[in-house]
Amino acid sequence: MSQSHKTAWITGASSGIGEALAKAFVGGGGHAILSGRNVAELQRVADETGAPERCLVLPFDTVDYDGLADKVSKAIAFQGSVDVLVNNAGISQRSPAVDTDLSVYQRIVDVDLLAPIALTQALLSHMVSRRTGHIVMISSVAGKAGIPMRTAYCASKHGLIGYADALRSEVAGQGVKVLVVAPGSVKTNVSRNALNADGSVRGMSDAAIENGIDPHEVASRIWDAVATGKREIVIAEGMEASIPVLRAQDPEKLFDLVEAMVADGYALKISAQ
Repeated sequence: MSQSHKTAWITGASSGIGEALAKAFVGGGGHAILSGRNVAELQRVADETGAPERCLVLPFDTVDYDGLADKVSKAIAFQGSVDVLVNNAGISQRSPAVDTDLSVYQRIVDVDLLAPIALTQALLSHMVSRRTGHIVMISSVAGKAGIPMRTAYCASKHGLIGYADALRSEVAGQGVKVLVVAPGSVKTNVSRNALNADGSVRGMSDAAIENGIDPHEVASRIWDAVATGKREIVIAEGMEASIPVLRAQDPEKLFDLVEAMVADGYALKISAQ
Protein backbone atom coordinates (compact mmCIF):
# COMPACT_ATOMS: atom_id res chain seq x y z
CA MET A 1 0.00 0.00 0.00
CA SER A 2 1.30 3.46 -0.89
CA GLN A 3 0.72 5.84 1.99
CA SER A 4 2.14 8.91 0.25
CA HIS A 5 0.10 12.04 0.93
CA LYS A 6 -2.04 10.16 3.47
CA THR A 7 -2.30 10.60 7.22
CA ALA A 8 -3.10 7.85 9.71
CA TRP A 9 -4.06 8.43 13.34
CA ILE A 10 -3.10 5.44 15.47
CA THR A 11 -4.01 5.00 19.12
CA GLY A 12 -1.96 2.71 21.34
CA ALA A 13 1.01 3.64 19.15
CA SER A 14 3.73 3.35 21.78
CA SER A 15 4.16 -0.44 21.48
CA GLY A 16 2.98 -3.66 19.89
CA ILE A 17 0.62 -3.57 16.92
CA GLY A 18 0.24 0.21 17.12
CA GLU A 19 3.98 0.78 16.96
CA ALA A 20 4.33 -1.62 14.03
CA LEU A 21 1.45 0.06 12.19
CA ALA A 22 3.02 3.49 12.63
CA LYS A 23 6.43 2.39 11.40
CA ALA A 24 4.95 0.63 8.37
CA PHE A 25 2.75 3.58 7.44
CA VAL A 26 5.56 6.14 7.69
CA GLY A 27 7.87 3.70 5.91
CA GLY A 28 5.39 3.72 3.04
CA GLY A 29 5.63 7.48 2.72
CA GLY A 30 2.73 8.52 4.91
CA HIS A 31 2.28 10.80 7.89
CA ALA A 32 1.33 9.34 11.26
CA ILE A 33 -0.33 10.77 14.34
CA LEU A 34 0.86 8.74 17.32
CA SER A 35 -1.39 8.66 20.37
CA GLY A 36 -1.11 7.00 23.75
CA ARG A 37 -0.25 8.04 27.28
CA ASN A 38 3.51 7.44 27.34
CA VAL A 39 5.04 10.50 25.69
CA ALA A 40 8.61 9.18 25.82
CA GLU A 41 7.66 5.93 24.11
CA LEU A 42 5.59 7.72 21.48
CA GLN A 43 8.58 9.93 20.71
CA ARG A 44 10.80 6.84 20.51
CA VAL A 45 8.46 5.30 17.95
CA ALA A 46 8.41 8.55 15.96
CA ASP A 47 12.22 8.66 15.93
CA GLU A 48 12.47 5.00 14.94
CA THR A 49 10.25 5.50 11.90
CA GLY A 50 13.22 7.23 10.32
CA ALA A 51 11.08 10.24 9.48
CA PRO A 52 10.03 11.89 12.75
CA GLU A 53 9.20 15.05 10.81
CA ARG A 54 6.26 13.13 9.33
CA CYS A 55 4.98 12.16 12.76
CA LEU A 56 2.85 14.07 15.23
CA VAL A 57 3.10 12.89 18.83
CA LEU A 58 -0.37 13.56 20.22
CA PRO A 59 -0.57 12.05 23.70
CA PHE A 60 -3.89 11.66 25.48
CA ASP A 61 -5.92 9.22 27.53
CA THR A 62 -8.57 7.74 25.25
CA VAL A 63 -11.17 7.89 28.04
CA ASP A 64 -10.71 11.65 28.43
CA TYR A 65 -13.89 12.29 26.48
CA ASP A 66 -14.03 15.99 27.34
CA GLY A 67 -10.67 16.52 25.63
CA LEU A 68 -11.51 14.70 22.40
CA ALA A 69 -12.64 17.74 20.42
CA ASP A 70 -9.29 19.44 21.03
CA LYS A 71 -7.33 16.33 20.02
CA VAL A 72 -9.38 15.90 16.84
CA SER A 73 -8.73 19.53 15.90
CA LYS A 74 -5.00 19.10 16.41
CA ALA A 75 -4.97 15.82 14.47
CA ILE A 76 -6.75 17.36 11.48
CA ALA A 77 -4.56 20.48 11.60
CA PHE A 78 -1.37 18.38 11.33
CA GLN A 79 -1.76 17.73 7.59
CA GLY A 80 -5.21 19.13 6.88
CA SER A 81 -7.04 15.81 7.12
CA VAL A 82 -7.06 12.38 8.71
CA ASP A 83 -7.38 9.65 6.10
CA VAL A 84 -7.20 6.61 8.37
CA LEU A 85 -8.17 6.19 12.02
CA VAL A 86 -6.87 3.06 13.74
CA ASN A 87 -8.54 2.38 17.08
CA ASN A 88 -5.88 0.13 18.54
CA ALA A 89 -5.55 1.15 22.21
CA GLY A 90 -6.95 -1.43 24.60
CA ILE A 91 -6.55 -3.44 27.76
CA SER A 92 -7.16 -7.13 28.43
CA GLN A 93 -8.04 -9.28 31.43
CA ARG A 94 -6.98 -12.54 33.05
CA SER A 95 -9.48 -13.43 35.77
CA PRO A 96 -12.52 -15.69 36.30
CA ALA A 97 -15.84 -13.86 36.26
CA VAL A 98 -16.87 -15.09 39.70
CA ASP A 99 -13.90 -13.32 41.28
CA THR A 100 -13.82 -10.19 39.14
CA ASP A 101 -14.78 -6.85 40.63
CA LEU A 102 -17.31 -4.78 38.71
CA SER A 103 -14.76 -1.96 38.46
CA VAL A 104 -12.69 -4.18 36.14
CA TYR A 105 -15.66 -4.52 33.80
CA GLN A 106 -16.23 -0.78 33.91
CA ARG A 107 -12.58 -0.01 33.15
CA ILE A 108 -12.25 -2.46 30.27
CA VAL A 109 -15.56 -1.52 28.67
CA ASP A 110 -14.56 2.14 28.96
CA VAL A 111 -11.14 1.63 27.32
CA ASP A 112 -11.93 -1.10 24.80
CA LEU A 113 -15.44 -0.16 23.69
CA LEU A 114 -16.59 3.33 24.64
CA ALA A 115 -13.26 5.06 23.97
CA PRO A 116 -12.91 3.87 20.34
CA ILE A 117 -16.57 4.64 19.73
CA ALA A 118 -16.11 8.14 21.18
CA LEU A 119 -13.04 8.88 19.07
CA THR A 120 -14.69 7.53 15.93
CA GLN A 121 -17.78 9.62 16.56
CA ALA A 122 -15.64 12.71 17.12
CA LEU A 123 -13.82 12.24 13.79
CA LEU A 124 -16.66 10.78 11.72
CA SER A 125 -18.16 14.03 10.44
CA HIS A 126 -14.72 15.05 9.14
CA MET A 127 -14.50 11.90 7.02
CA VAL A 128 -18.11 12.02 5.90
CA SER A 129 -17.81 15.66 4.86
CA ARG A 130 -14.76 14.79 2.74
CA ARG A 131 -16.51 11.66 1.43
CA THR A 132 -13.38 9.65 2.06
CA GLY A 133 -11.73 7.91 4.98
CA HIS A 134 -10.96 4.57 6.54
CA ILE A 135 -11.76 3.46 10.09
CA VAL A 136 -9.90 0.44 11.44
CA MET A 137 -11.14 -1.27 14.59
CA ILE A 138 -8.67 -3.61 16.28
CA SER A 139 -10.94 -6.17 17.89
CA SER A 140 -9.81 -9.75 18.63
CA VAL A 141 -10.58 -13.40 18.08
CA ALA A 142 -12.07 -12.89 21.55
CA GLY A 143 -14.51 -10.53 19.85
CA LYS A 144 -15.75 -13.39 17.68
CA ALA A 145 -16.19 -15.99 20.43
CA GLY A 146 -16.05 -16.15 24.22
CA ILE A 147 -12.64 -17.01 25.69
CA PRO A 148 -12.29 -18.02 29.36
CA MET A 149 -10.71 -15.61 31.87
CA ARG A 150 -11.59 -12.66 29.60
CA THR A 151 -15.30 -12.01 30.13
CA ALA A 152 -14.94 -8.21 30.23
CA TYR A 153 -12.51 -8.19 27.30
CA CYS A 154 -14.76 -10.46 25.22
CA ALA A 155 -17.82 -8.32 25.96
CA SER A 156 -15.99 -5.17 24.84
CA LYS A 157 -14.48 -6.68 21.71
CA HIS A 158 -17.79 -8.24 20.68
CA GLY A 159 -19.43 -4.85 21.15
CA LEU A 160 -16.78 -3.15 19.04
CA ILE A 161 -17.50 -5.49 16.13
CA GLY A 162 -21.24 -4.81 16.44
CA TYR A 163 -20.68 -1.05 16.36
CA ALA A 164 -18.28 -1.33 13.41
CA ASP A 165 -20.62 -3.55 11.38
CA ALA A 166 -23.55 -1.20 11.88
CA LEU A 167 -21.44 1.88 11.17
CA ARG A 168 -20.05 0.33 7.99
CA SER A 169 -23.55 -0.09 6.58
CA GLU A 170 -24.36 3.55 7.28
CA VAL A 171 -21.27 5.16 5.79
CA ALA A 172 -20.55 2.82 2.88
CA GLY A 173 -22.39 5.14 0.52
CA GLN A 174 -20.59 8.19 1.88
CA GLY A 175 -17.06 7.19 0.89
CA VAL A 176 -16.00 5.95 4.33
CA LYS A 177 -14.79 2.37 4.81
CA VAL A 178 -14.67 0.33 8.00
CA LEU A 179 -12.29 -2.56 8.62
CA VAL A 180 -12.53 -4.90 11.61
CA VAL A 181 -9.34 -6.74 12.55
CA ALA A 182 -9.57 -9.80 14.80
CA PRO A 183 -6.07 -10.87 15.84
CA GLY A 184 -5.28 -13.97 17.79
CA SER A 185 -2.13 -14.18 19.91
CA VAL A 186 0.35 -11.48 18.90
CA LYS A 187 3.71 -10.98 20.62
CA THR A 188 2.93 -7.77 22.51
CA ASN A 189 2.56 -6.59 26.11
CA VAL A 190 -1.18 -7.27 26.11
CA SER A 191 -0.99 -10.03 28.74
CA ARG A 192 1.49 -8.17 30.97
CA ASN A 193 -0.81 -5.16 30.99
CA ALA A 194 -3.98 -7.20 31.53
CA LEU A 195 -6.06 -6.65 34.66
CA ASN A 196 -6.47 -9.16 37.45
CA ALA A 197 -9.74 -9.73 39.28
CA ASP A 198 -9.10 -6.80 41.64
CA GLY A 199 -8.04 -4.40 38.91
CA SER A 200 -4.31 -4.72 39.52
CA VAL A 201 -1.98 -5.14 36.54
CA ARG A 202 -1.02 -8.76 35.87
CA GLY A 203 2.63 -8.03 35.13
CA MET A 204 3.46 -11.27 33.34
CA SER A 205 2.88 -12.72 29.92
CA ASP A 206 1.24 -15.89 28.58
CA ALA A 207 3.08 -18.62 26.69
CA ALA A 208 0.63 -18.16 23.79
CA ILE A 209 1.41 -14.45 23.59
CA GLU A 210 5.16 -14.96 23.80
CA ASN A 211 4.93 -17.42 20.90
CA GLY A 212 2.46 -15.25 19.02
CA ILE A 213 2.58 -13.61 15.61
CA ASP A 214 5.13 -10.85 15.10
CA PRO A 215 3.36 -7.46 15.28
CA HIS A 216 5.14 -6.29 12.12
CA GLU A 217 3.52 -9.14 10.18
CA VAL A 218 0.18 -8.15 11.65
CA ALA A 219 0.72 -4.52 10.63
CA SER A 220 1.59 -5.55 7.08
CA ARG A 221 -1.58 -7.60 6.77
CA ILE A 222 -3.70 -4.78 8.18
CA TRP A 223 -2.35 -2.21 5.71
CA ASP A 224 -2.85 -4.71 2.87
CA ALA A 225 -6.47 -5.12 4.00
CA VAL A 226 -6.95 -1.35 4.04
CA ALA A 227 -5.48 -1.07 0.54
CA THR A 228 -7.74 -3.78 -0.87
CA GLY A 229 -10.89 -2.56 0.90
CA LYS A 230 -11.43 -5.61 3.09
CA ARG A 231 -14.20 -5.28 5.66
CA GLU A 232 -13.02 -7.88 8.16
CA ILE A 233 -9.91 -9.99 8.60
CA VAL A 234 -8.85 -12.58 11.16
CA ILE A 235 -5.11 -12.73 11.84
CA ALA A 236 -4.50 -15.91 13.79
CA GLU A 237 -2.85 -19.31 13.63
CA GLY A 238 -3.73 -22.85 14.64
CA MET A 239 -6.72 -23.35 16.91
CA GLU A 240 -7.22 -19.59 17.23
CA ALA A 241 -7.77 -19.30 13.47
CA SER A 242 -10.54 -21.89 13.62
CA ILE A 243 -12.45 -20.23 16.47
CA PRO A 244 -14.39 -17.69 14.34
CA VAL A 245 -15.15 -20.39 11.77
CA LEU A 246 -16.50 -22.78 14.39
CA ARG A 247 -18.53 -20.01 16.05
CA ALA A 248 -20.27 -19.38 12.74
CA GLN A 249 -20.59 -22.93 11.44
CA ASP A 250 -20.75 -25.24 14.47
CA PRO A 251 -21.14 -23.25 17.70
CA GLU A 252 -22.02 -26.32 19.77
CA LYS A 253 -18.69 -27.90 18.89
CA LEU A 254 -16.88 -24.70 19.86
CA PHE A 255 -18.73 -24.49 23.17
CA ASP A 256 -17.73 -28.09 23.93
CA LEU A 257 -14.09 -27.38 23.10
CA VAL A 258 -13.89 -24.28 25.27
CA GLU A 259 -15.67 -25.95 28.18
CA ALA A 260 -13.22 -28.84 27.90
CA MET A 261 -10.33 -26.35 28.10
CA VAL A 262 -11.66 -25.04 31.39
CA ALA A 263 -12.34 -28.54 32.73
CA ASP A 264 -8.75 -29.40 31.87
CA GLY A 265 -7.44 -26.64 34.13
CA TYR A 266 -7.07 -23.75 31.67
CA ALA A 267 -7.74 -21.14 34.37
CA LEU A 268 -5.11 -22.58 36.67
CA LYS A 269 -2.58 -22.78 33.85
CA ILE A 270 -3.15 -19.12 32.97
CA SER A 271 -2.86 -18.08 36.62
CA ALA A 272 0.40 -20.00 37.01
CA GLN A 273 2.13 -18.51 33.96
